[in-house]
Amino acid sequence: MAPSPEMARALAVDVMIVSLGSTAGLRRADEELKESLVRGGASVAVAEAPPPRQLRTMMLTDLAWSRAARTAARQMLTRLDEHPPRAVVYSSTTAALLWPRPGAIRFDSPSTANRPGRNGLWQRPLERRRLREAPLLLPWSEGALGELPADGWAHGRALVLPVPVAPSGPSESVKDLAAITYAANPAKKGLDRVLSAWRRVRAERPPDTAGELVVAGASSQELADAGHDIAAEEGVRVLGALSPHEYRAMLRRARLFVCAPRREDYGLAQLEALADGCLLVTTPAPGPYAALPIARALDPRLVDQDLAAALRTALDDPPAGYAVRAREALAPFGRGAVDRLVAERLLPLLLA
Repeated sequence: MAPSPEMARALAVDVMIVSLGSTAGLRRADEELKESLVRGGASVAVAEAPPPRQLRTMMLTDLAWSRAARTAARQMLTRLDEHPPRAVVYSSTTAALLWPRPGAIRFDSPSTANRPGRNGLWQRPLERRRLREAPLLLPWSEGALGELPADGWAHGRALVLPVPVAPSGPSESVKDLAAITYAANPAKKGLDRVLSAWRRVRAERPPDTAGELVVAGASSQELADAGHDIAAEEGVRVLGALSPHEYRAMLRRARLFVCAPRREDYGLAQLEALADGCLLVTTPAPGPYAALPIARALDPRLVDQDLAAALRTALDDPPAGYAVRAREALAPFGRGAVDRLVAERLLPLLLA
């Protein structure tokens, strides 16, 4: 017996998200997109790529993740065979490289920018093809859109869709942590530069006023394997991987968020730190670093290649009203603003 029209509508899926989930930021972005689509009235299915085993090179790692995304997409499409999704969104260009069906591509940065040289030898040409074939491109920022190759996509098929950022709770009245940094992928995040600057500033201060740098996102062993044996270092505390709830609670307690990325594809951790009341102390960095222009506008003294100098300023002469101005600057990243963008522009484009 054929299902009734009402039952068919109930079984149908409007949007399938192929979630790569290779980083905490990507997982967070996919969850936020799903919730925003649902609030906009769409039904959503998520195909989650299972994490592959660790591999030695970026080329092999991307291949493994691409294959995992393809498998997850195929399995979900098979499950939805009788009522296939009206649209597919691939979370990252890596998830789209081996796609079984064309769809929109959401990305923080293209491989043409963040996979230079041998790291992107096979990914870049295939990515360019997928960008041309995709019905819609969903960069996280204007900067990511600007990094696309000029001949790799058709203008008019892109919608900048930021990842929503909101305060995780009321800011602590007493900030009992001097500074916090996020060190997953410590080489890219510039942990060595953060530690060097912190040691310089700490050495200049009386021991009882020096404070503590909290390092989140990687365990002591993971950091030691990357060349940072800091488990017993005075003035530094390694927390390891925290749940999102625990991590945001630490942000609310911290006076500063400090980072020195060698390249920044978006800067979600920095935006979350601003939302939770931290001063953002950072070096400039190449890439579509969405938090960088906000940090410069809030206080240019805290954005400096001399990270130690910026740290001294933040600790000794913190700007007045910074947290209030930061939350105002983050208004375009709020859930309400992104929900309106999804409901008024994204869904009509996806479901046309």
